Amino acid sequence: MGMIRSLFAVRHRELPAPVEPGTTLASAEALHIKLGARHVLRGVDIEARAGEVVALVGPNGAGKSTLLAALATDLTPDAGTVRICGKDAGEWSAGELALRRSVLPQAASLSFPFLVEEVVRMGRAPWNGTALADNDDEVIAAALRATETTEFAARPFSALSGGERARVALARVLAQQAPLLLLDEPTAALDLRHQELVLRVCRERAAAGDAVVVVLHDLGLAAAYADRVAVLHDGTIAAEGAPAEVFDGALLSRVYRQPVEVLPHPRTGTLLVFPERG
Repeated sequence: MGMIRSLFAVRHRELPAPVEPGTTLASAEALHIKLGARHVLRGVDIEARAGEVVALVGPNGAGKSTLLAALATDLTPDAGTVRICGKDAGEWSAGELALRRSVLPQAASLSFPFLVEEVVRMGRAPWNGTALADNDDEVIAAALRATETTEFAARPFSALSGGERARVALARVLAQQAPLLLLDEPTAALDLRHQELVLRVCRERAAAGDAVVVVLHDLGLAAAYADRVAVLHDGTIAAEGAPAEVFDGALLSRVYRQPVEVLPHPRTGTLLVFPERG
């Protein structure tokens, strides 16, 4: 744990300043990424703004995770620009960047037998040496409560189920308290209750002023919880906007190569998105 903290023990870090709702916290402009011989992203533009949940949806191989990794600065684009909190991503030090964006990858695995509470505490490492480090215990407890993992705090992370590990990994991201959250398929290993829990947490973070970008396969969850959705198709954004504007049966059927129906819920009016079945 001391080694992890030492990575962020940098003096004179520029701490994040409060931002107004609607402020762009991350953007990609004319983004091109090539992995091997394949052009995974081709000329993609997108923004993540404070106070919004943006869902990235699309079929397997469309470029969703690659786009998220580029926004996280984990992938260097072949062309185009990624900006975080108003600056080119490469201008931030590792410590300053960790104060501004947190990342939840698809798979959560550790090589050492850390306890759950220790895993969540790793999210506080970027704040080491700042005044806000005094709040570590309070923030960690709140993150455990929000993800319903408090009862696991003293268990080894390796002893948890896949769904429990996913929720602990999300707790680590919440404990980091970065204003930009980048979540790659956070509901993939979860049961129905905890899928809804995770998306409610996303909405709560957006309501508190954060920007949330989340990769989802469940179009119903995206329709219910996202302020904006970006439908990726063959490395480009086929459509972007509010779910009610973007989720069109003809578009989704073409993108997913599967007949898709989009209907309003008979009681709430919320969009329902599901495959056509005979």
